[in-house]
Amino acid sequence: MDIYSKLELIKRGGILEILSQEELINLLETNSKPKHYIGFEISGKVHIGTGLLTALKIKDFMAAGIKTSIFLADYHAWINNKFDGDLDKIQKVAGGYFKAAFLSLGLENVDFIFGSKLYEEFSNQYWKNVLLISKDTTLNRMLRCTTIMGRTQKENLASSAIIYPAMQVSDMWALDIDIAHAGMDQRKVHVLARELAPKYKYKKIIAIHTKLVPGLGGKKKMLYSDEDEEMLETKMSKSKPESCIFIHDSEEEIAKKINKAACPPAEIDNNPILDYIELFVLRDREFKIERDLKYGGDISYSSIQELKKDYSEGKIHPLDLKKALTKELVRMLAPSREFFNKNKNLLRDL
Repeated sequence: MDIYSKLELIKRGGILEILSQEELINLLETNSKPKHYIGFEISGKVHIGTGLLTALKIKDFMAAGIKTSIFLADYHAWINNKFDGDLDKIQKVAGGYFKAAFLSLGLENVDFIFGSKLYEEFSNQYWKNVLLISKDTTLNRMLRCTTIMGRTQKENLASSAIIYPAMQVSDMWALDIDIAHAGMDQRKVHVLARELAPKYKYKKIIAIHTKLVPGLGGKKKMLYSDEDEEMLETKMSKSKPESCIFIHDSEEEIAKKINKAACPPAEIDNNPILDYIELFVLRDREFKIERDLKYGGDISYSSIQELKKDYSEGKIHPLDLKKALTKELVRMLAPSREFFNKNKNLLRDL
């Protein structure tokens, strides 16, 4: 595969930003097996933003010849008080349910790396780097970075939150990665890693940022003016189950949630149904809407621009859009649904 075919694979499917594309092209030209990572805190059920979107993007990376890894951030989840700060439970869920969730989405050839095991392996150098990163970063900047935890600066954070961003940078250096991939909510820490890497002779990572999958309710009135905190208010969150489609939801649950989702007639802004169609379907295939002949018959779209144009002109009914999306997601999530139907014991750990 030539460089630009690889680049097209990497860029498709909701990619908003690459820091920087020139660096990425150079990497692809000079390294036949670049190393990638995406990290996750261990917390609750896996929804389509965390699971399906990540799996689709990782498959693109793999097709482009990139060695991929998922970082199971058990210590980060502990710092962020997930599962009430029970580290043993966090690690049990990480090695059981959480890993199984990604395997059920077809990621058998991905490396899964435990944070705590990495720290043992990298030993004193890891924690030395945490201190060096902290020394080179102002308190205000570190606080601004805490939005990567899904928290806002207005919350009553534990003091351990201050070292969370420094640990995330140290993770990337210890893993010796070339590419860090995450949602836009992780941008601040990736920029910090890029800025500090040359000083300590670590790789300047290439940061690839995807759109955040919005909640089913659409955009609500914002509580904060800060852009990062606004993102936290609108993205799909497992802490709001009604806003989520989980990867192992039943066909009936998927249909029920999508039927209740925001999809105002003729409105294309802040419309989660159109966002899901763009992120999960139109990334690599046509989107087909099946309709009775009296309503115009079946119609297919190959681009989100075409679909938005017709929807904004009232040519597509919201219910037709929802039915077609439901059919697609039910099909895409069938392997996870079937896996967890056979392994319900993994869900009991949550």
